Amino acid sequence: MSMRHTFGSSCTNRQIVCPSALHTIHLNPFMTPNLFSPLQLGAILTPNRIYLAPLTRCRAEPGNVPCELNAEYYKQRASGGLLIAEATSVSPNGYGYPNTPGIFSDAHITGWKKVTSAVHEAGGFIFLQLWHVGRVSHPSFQPAGALPVAPSAVKPKGQVFTGTEMADFVTPRALDSTEIPAVIAEYAHGAQAAKEAGFDGVEIHNANGYLLDQFLRDGTNQRTDSYGGTVENRARLTLEVTKAVIDVWGSDRVGIRFSPGGVFNDMHDSNPLHTFGYVLEQLSPLQLAYAHVTRVSAQDIAHGAREGVGPRELRPHYRGNIVTNGGFTLETGNQALQEGWADAVAFGVPFLANPDLPNRFKLGAPLNEADPATFYTPGPKGYTDYPALSH
Repeated sequence: MSMRHTFGSSCTNRQIVCPSALHTIHLNPFMTPNLFSPLQLGAILTPNRIYLAPLTRCRAEPGNVPCELNAEYYKQRASGGLLIAEATSVSPNGYGYPNTPGIFSDAHITGWKKVTSAVHEAGGFIFLQLWHVGRVSHPSFQPAGALPVAPSAVKPKGQVFTGTEMADFVTPRALDSTEIPAVIAEYAHGAQAAKEAGFDGVEIHNANGYLLDQFLRDGTNQRTDSYGGTVENRARLTLEVTKAVIDVWGSDRVGIRFSPGGVFNDMHDSNPLHTFGYVLEQLSPLQLAYAHVTRVSAQDIAHGAREGVGPRELRPHYRGNIVTNGGFTLETGNQALQEGWADAVAFGVPFLANPDLPNRFKLGAPLNEADPATFYTPGPKGYTDYPALSH
């Protein structure tokens, strides 16, 4: 039985001129969508539904400032319907990996302007992902060597790369309730800085075991105040951050990312369908541009994740656009759209290795293979040197 829905878009049968695509796009809500169909994503009409997933690449310059190399990387991929830029820290306390960008200083704004200008010149749209890693940081990343912060003092299993060595995660410091307004203010400040840097919108990173995800799931949130215990309390910070970011951007230029079945960074929840269903139901009336809901990947399953909680299962809980991600191909991406449990698909590794991925999909051309050895190494190798098809 088809799971197609009609409430994800307010479009009627009309034509719209999309400045970034430099051509007229015809929208017809009665046509079955595919990855090459346009999509009204909040305030933005994306010319296709092949999006660039946010990928941490560890190639910012000293001071965590984006550079010309980053601008070239995103410009090469501007044919995607939407580029979701890599996770970017909203706070000096929010870092957990070397050479990742920030979005809280004037230098960060100046650096990101190089990226947004390059993407816009190439006719693309780009959102910035707002990030705070919470407990999976390390004192080596923290101002004055302080402990990372988290909802509760629960040490994650595993290790972190400090830039020089692998080190065990430490037991984080639980945030006091009086500190939480400052955390919300950091997200709002990052959202404002992203606007000044020329982005088209922002995506709130509420996935993959980082700070907001840590508050949301009961495996990491052991608080007994108004931010812990019930799902209503655990979802409170997510909703407050979202509303603070909306105050900066308007809801139609804000997305949010969840990984309901993910186990990365030692994450789990006793009832993820209930937890994430609740938060998506609370977000629906806000009319965001989209919710980015990842599906369980083969890598997740290898680390103990179970199927059964993802965009397909959560579709009934959310009335807006759903972007999904997680090992999709051209065929499986189109299937997700046709079945109605996703409205667009974000591609990570395939878009990394194929800067012209939409064109390759359209032509049925072979794809470049990605080189995992260069995913997080400095310089252009494995970053801006993947070839496009010859014209």
